[in-house]
Amino acid sequence: MKRFSLVLIALMLFSGLAFAGGSQEAAAPSDPNTVKVGLLCIGDENDQGYTYNFIRGRDEATELLKADGINVEWVTKYNIGEDATCTDANIEAAEEGCQIIINNSYGFEPFMLEVVDEYPDIEFISCTNCASAFDGRDNTHNAFANIYEGRYIAGVVAGLKLQQMIDEGQIAPEEAVIGYVGAYSFAEVISGFTSYFLGARSVCPSVTMKVSFVGSWSDATAESDAALALADQGCVMISQHSDNTTPATAAQSRGVFHTGYNNDMTGVAPNASLISTRIDWAIYFYEAIKAYVNGEEIPQDWCKGMSDGAVVMTALNEAIAAPGTAEKIAEIEAAIADGSLQIFDTSTFTVGGEELTHAFALDTDGDFTADSEEAVFDGAFHESLFQSAPYFTVQIDGIEWLNAAY
Repeated sequence: MKRFSLVLIALMLFSGLAFAGGSQEAAAPSDPNTVKVGLLCIGDENDQGYTYNFIRGRDEATELLKADGINVEWVTKYNIGEDATCTDANIEAAEEGCQIIINNSYGFEPFMLEVVDEYPDIEFISCTNCASAFDGRDNTHNAFANIYEGRYIAGVVAGLKLQQMIDEGQIAPEEAVIGYVGAYSFAEVISGFTSYFLGARSVCPSVTMKVSFVGSWSDATAESDAALALADQGCVMISQHSDNTTPATAAQSRGVFHTGYNNDMTGVAPNASLISTRIDWAIYFYEAIKAYVNGEEIPQDWCKGMSDGAVVMTALNEAIAAPGTAEKIAEIEAAIADGSLQIFDTSTFTVGGEELTHAFALDTDGDFTADSEEAVFDGAFHESLFQSAPYFTVQIDGIEWLNAAY
């Protein structure tokens, strides 16, 4: 027994030395057609929303890659904070031999960037963010999608329902009020609820919106409380840019309607939730991982939209949707695809009573400056053209911000 213990200790010491130097090559798969990928998540699958959508993308991409003869070994880490624990998680994934590390939350990127220079042979990806598109490093990347297209369509679905309620005498035109649960007053959220509102108003001219920010991407209780408060203030339609399903269940409990994000929420709120939109992350994961395995460059700043399958709508809840909704969705999707519809058409909204004629995008350093790109031209604000992450921060007329503390 003593000799066995000494041998075991020696083996353990050797194993520890093999990894002590931080070389990702030691733990990386030896099969050239197998790639080890880290996925760092702000939540877990139980949110049935944001992180669940990433896990769905992970699993779908795995099957697509397998069909191409590429095997993926995933290292998935859940419930990572937007703090130093994210730094640690990136280091852990690197030390575990991940050749690609994907960070799935907006607030992860600063902590990811603390690590990337120590592991120049590892590809680091920040989803929904922007700094890695401009930092000059070869091993950092950003990825997002034109989710504002899907939000516009969800808004159309909501607007058609509101207009039906007006036409049937259930509400007066001025009572067509949408309540929107937003995580933060960031460009991504502002872009999303503005495109949603413009979609709704395109089919229900009297609609207005109230936005409540909760100061968290994923706080089920706060999201529910905000939705309930909005309903109590007279909002007859609830939507959200937050990670959980609780705005849907809150809407149903108040007898109002709902549209969701990241996942089909009709299962938890069949009498309220009309439709959802989501990014299909399988599209990006497949392209990025395949490029890596083939020795090709992963795009520095990736962005695709609905016509590429990167933005999708969930199944329409036909039981409660307004008549003609499915046909209208098809019409809008076609108009987005052929370019005849510009979501942020400046003739469809005003800012302080005036048409928007000038607004900055970003400069090449990722900042809003006097040298930034002009985003308004040809009669529209061109979202996500100069970088994948949204930069629409304009507060348009018809949308009331109930708070802006976050």
